[in-house]
Amino acid sequence: MSAADLADKLADKDEVLTDEDPGAALRIGRRVTPDGQSGMGPMTHIADERAALLARTWEHFDARMVGGTVGAVLTGIDLTLDQPDEAIAEVQAALDAYKVVFFRDQHLTQEQHLAFARRFGDLEVHPFIPSTEEQPELVRFRKGDDAAGYENSWHHDVTWRECPSRSTILRAVQVPEVGGDTLFADMHAAYDGLDDDLRAEVDGMDAVHTFLRAFGRKVPAGREDEIRERYPEIEHPVAPTHDRTGRRYLYVNRIFVERLAGRTRDESLDLLDRLCRQADFPEYQCRFTWEPGSIAFWDNRAVQHYAASDYYPDVRVMERASIMGDRPSR
Repeated sequence: MSAADLADKLADKDEVLTDEDPGAALRIGRRVTPDGQSGMGPMTHIADERAALLARTWEHFDARMVGGTVGAVLTGIDLTLDQPDEAIAEVQAALDAYKVVFFRDQHLTQEQHLAFARRFGDLEVHPFIPSTEEQPELVRFRKGDDAAGYENSWHHDVTWRECPSRSTILRAVQVPEVGGDTLFADMHAAYDGLDDDLRAEVDGMDAVHTFLRAFGRKVPAGREDEIRERYPEIEHPVAPTHDRTGRRYLYVNRIFVERLAGRTRDESLDLLDRLCRQADFPEYQCRFTWEPGSIAFWDNRAVQHYAASDYYPDVRVMERASIMGDRPSR
């Protein structure tokens, strides 16, 4: 083939066949990919909330959004000081809006950490994770070469409780030079993004949660029956209504959910997997990189979180105070 013939062939092959961007067909939202298992295109259902959040202003601090509808860094407030009730109420309002809020350079003592957390409610004690020596309400996570990170699965905390925690304040004590980020997923957006038929199906559905899936091996020998009686299997709605915002959210996770109510575990797995995978969309997420003195304050209903375990064998030390909540309801 001559050089001229080859040039003619390549020119025909590279002909531009359209003057319209492929994304123009996706202006109305996502489309299912040919395999029928996933989608592509914009998450248009989050656009109005994103715009509303960008327009918010605050009196006691400034906020810089991190994700489209989830996460904001709050600056201009010093949590080492005893804040007035008006500032605490505004932090709670920001939490309601952004679902998780972050603070930098807040070098709180353990006592200051607990005092700040108590401004938002009574604190819980976790029966299966060690606390600090002097403060039972302050859970301590120390990971390194002797205890690796295991929280790298999307979850809400303690959903096996009859009344799971309402919100959580996590403070960085020691962080690795690289790695150990925490990701958060907006479970309101995940619920709103379900197709109409699936949303209608889960609206009246319950799931069975149990501590045994994650913490069964932590029960002392000989006390199994006692601990099961103290923390029995509990049913929560798959899509409860948030008591402060009135919005529905997805409330299932792979760590604590054993099965859907009225079904066996095998009968539940396909639908549970489909629902749990809603947290996987990056459009619903934000990611926070820790520094010493960083704090994350999240709504344990509105978001799930995922602690990246990519820093072994380096050391990562965090302390957590969790605010007690009410039983989820429709």
